[in-house]
Amino acid sequence: MTGGADARPRVRHPLPPARWPTREEAARARLFSPLALGPLHVHERTWVPAMVPWRATDEGFVTPDVLDWYARFAEGQPGVLVVEATGIRDIPSGPLLRIGDDRFVPGLRELVEVVRERSRGRTRLFIQVIDFLTVRRRPEPATFFDRHLAVTDALRGQLALWLDDRRWREAPEREVRACLSAAERVTLETVLTDRELEALDYGYRERVWDTHLPWIRELPRVLPGLFAEAARRAREAGFDGVELHYAHAYTMASFLSRLNTRADGYGGSLAGRARLPLEVLAAVRARVGRDWVVGIRYLGDEVVAGGSRLEDAVWFGVRFAEAGVDYLSVSKGGRFEDARQPKVGEAVYPYTGESGWECMPTVWADARGPFARNAPLAAAIRAAVRAAGLTTPVVASGGIGSFALAEGLLERGDADCVAAARQTLADPDWFRKVRLGLGHLVRRCEYTNYCEGLDQRHKQVTCKLWDRDLGPGDPAVTLARDGRRRLVPPAWRPPADL
Repeated sequence: MTGGADARPRVRHPLPPARWPTREEAARARLFSPLALGPLHVHERTWVPAMVPWRATDEGFVTPDVLDWYARFAEGQPGVLVVEATGIRDIPSGPLLRIGDDRFVPGLRELVEVVRERSRGRTRLFIQVIDFLTVRRRPEPATFFDRHLAVTDALRGQLALWLDDRRWREAPEREVRACLSAAERVTLETVLTDRELEALDYGYRERVWDTHLPWIRELPRVLPGLFAEAARRAREAGFDGVELHYAHAYTMASFLSRLNTRADGYGGSLAGRARLPLEVLAAVRARVGRDWVVGIRYLGDEVVAGGSRLEDAVWFGVRFAEAGVDYLSVSKGGRFEDARQPKVGEAVYPYTGESGWECMPTVWADARGPFARNAPLAAAIRAAVRAAGLTTPVVASGGIGSFALAEGLLERGDADCVAAARQTLADPDWFRKVRLGLGHLVRRCEYTNYCEGLDQRHKQVTCKLWDRDLGPGDPAVTLARDGRRRLVPPAWRPPADL
């Protein structure tokens, strides 16, 4: 089997055998030892990173399904639980949570209260806040040429040159559109710009370096205030902290990218690319104070041609730590630049190329294998932060689904916390089972990315392993909209003698 944008040969890697600790061994493990995140005491170093479950209303409000989702993860009592990427703008964005107006605060406050109750106060709750630019669905070609393509003098000139007919420089717009709509591919590739071809083949997408667009040019002026207000609302709702989303295919990650060619002081050099992320961090800190957690999730490697690499991430991590961030959560890839072409009517999805695979590696992998594959990025960033004399905690993630992997990272000093999204999705109680000496009961993630496939189609995210416990006709089981999948994982209660 091959996969990803570079089509490297891959083989299926079986789940490695797991040795689970006894209850006494778990009690001595670093994974279950406390940690300080800035001003906050965390009971243990287990971490559930942000996942988008597609359970909010189309207006971005918390729903009963959202409450059930986070309540179920809280029952596993992880040290930290991060609520999904939540939009900082008050604009329509589908069934994703939003925090761009005070009207969202009551629902978010209820979410906080539910997590506090279900975790018995053990789990610290953060919310990830995000900004994103416009991405449109891939259009029907006829629609693109009829409505979306701008007929400019430059386009007319290219068409006239290619067809060797000066009349096209003055032809009516409707004739230009009709001509292009019927043209062969070679003509389109000759007369359209790279961005126009991309809009036809992938859908229109904005970049942070599109400074010819006034709203893109103004991002450095607008975003610090939007992030700061989002953080204020999060604090008012009762969260323990906020995670600034500087990772993957979104606005702040693109400012950090080597691809960012802005010439206004917010791109180009390392310092220029870090300028807005540091200004956002400063604005958030000024709004919420130093007695509340502010963390950053960002990329250790973009994994795209011309993108940022580990050396960039190391430099950024030290700058963020010097600026007083309370933790650094390290991810990888997940960019638009190498995403697979979407079908007509669908939007480009940033986890379909090689960078997306590296973000969420599956059991189909090259010789290195998928397990803890991204941990070296966190290790390098942590080493640089420590070499600078700073103690900012670093969170590792990516294919970490066993006690041995997690504990090994902590013992070696590669990370201070271990984040597990897919393994926690498979079994929200796995931390607690291990802590109680019941690791043999853990439902282990198989890393097939069934969940990610649902996310790509904007369907309610679930795990295929949950449905093995789906009793026929059980009225107590809440099903997804398709009526075929559990909407929450099966319940688990520890034995009465524990």
